[in-house]
Amino acid sequence: MAEKSLRERIIETSLRLFEVRGYHKVTVDQIVKESDTSKGGFYHNFKSKDELLYVIHDQFISYVLEEGQNAYEQWNTPTERLHAIIKSFVMMVELYKSQVTVFYQEYSYLAPEYFKEIKVKRDQYKELMFRVIQDGIECGEFRKELPVPIISMSIFGAVNWICKWYKNTGQYTIAEIADIYADIILHSVLTKEASENPNYSKFFLKTFPEDLKNTLL
Repeated sequence: MAEKSLRERIIETSLRLFEVRGYHKVTVDQIVKESDTSKGGFYHNFKSKDELLYVIHDQFISYVLEEGQNAYEQWNTPTERLHAIIKSFVMMVELYKSQVTVFYQEYSYLAPEYFKEIKVKRDQYKELMFRVIQDGIECGEFRKELPVPIISMSIFGAVNWICKWYKNTGQYTIAEIADIYADIILHSVLTKEASENPNYSKFFLKTFPEDLKNTLL
């Protein structure tokens, strides 16, 4: 395995420290010491601690936005697109669990110029989800009585909350959890006709896990 770069070590160290102590209680000196570098090494990679926090936030937001856009372009129907977006969104949790945790703890401390950049990407992802849901309603695949913003925000809330309980040592892998979430959400939003479409049967679990609660253990 390739040795991690100094930049990666600084990010990993700061993530650990921010999660435990909070952004404002962690100093650059502490990050430098814990990552076994120097102030010169830190400032060669980051202009400031503010920029470091921005990079941490940007990592997972850029990932889900890119994956969502890829899903929209790769698939043709709203159901296929929503399925792919949900799965990539859930998979993000294992890849960027610490980043998401720090984001929701510390995003209010982002410097204004960085907050604006993050908000642009968050808004783009929200608009992408809104568009997929609206497309599904208009073509008759999604239930028209469910408001687009509420469906979308419910999905965001449900997936983001996974970070609070997910453990990679639990009974189910993140890929299995992604399948479960996709099944739950699609069953909630699809019309009866769409849910019976044989082209979509592959998106549903053939046997539902009997002991889902063990995912939390």
